[in-house]
Amino acid sequence: MSEDNSLEHIAIIMDGNGRWAKKRGLPRSFGHKKGAEAVKEISKAAANMGVKFLTLYAFSTENWNRDPEEVATLMNLLRQYLKSDLKEIQDNGVRILFIGERSMLDTDIVESMKKIEADTAANDKMTLCIAISYGSRQEIVNAARKIAALAKRGDIQPEDVDSKMFSDMLYTKDIPDPDLVIRTSGEMRISNYLLWQIAYAEFFFTEVLWPDFNEKILADIVKDFKTRERRYGKVKS
Repeated sequence: MSEDNSLEHIAIIMDGNGRWAKKRGLPRSFGHKKGAEAVKEISKAAANMGVKFLTLYAFSTENWNRDPEEVATLMNLLRQYLKSDLKEIQDNGVRILFIGERSMLDTDIVESMKKIEADTAANDKMTLCIAISYGSRQEIVNAARKIAALAKRGDIQPEDVDSKMFSDMLYTKDIPDPDLVIRTSGEMRISNYLLWQIAYAEFFFTEVLWPDFNEKILADIVKDFKTRERRYGKVKS
């Protein structure tokens, strides 16, 4: 881990779409549509700032427990987003990946995700990682199961298990840990997001609702990040 304030990876919990719509007397779906526009702006801004990895929390495994009508609306918006909105992002040289429990998604959505990943595999300006149907506890359980299966087959011994092996079993195995985690809307919790990966990340909580989050706000947060001292448990000499 670097002890400087270089910023390679930003992870964002995009929160507040519903409240943004409610404040304006609009259906929640309008907030989600506006939030999708913010994704395009922030993805472009992060890439232009030189950020190499941006991970966005779009839909959690717990979100499946929302009102079925809202979930259906979100899935239809996701279909539209995968077919059209992401095109602009990928045309800007951005590689796109998806993490989460794909088995919970409809087949057509999974196929669209696979196609986007394949089509953008060679892009190298930035990697945009979108967490859909994602839950960190389940991710960790899945990693433990993979290691247990290897041990059962005799491929590894207990003493072979270390933090690198465990990290390699996660969805994010080829992605560096986040340097900075941002949560919008004023809520101050992690909501089962990248629990393993954010062990030494810096946190920033903003009252701004996600649809109102923009390039200037991101730039101000990055400026604040640059002033922080990252010690990773060490004492400054």
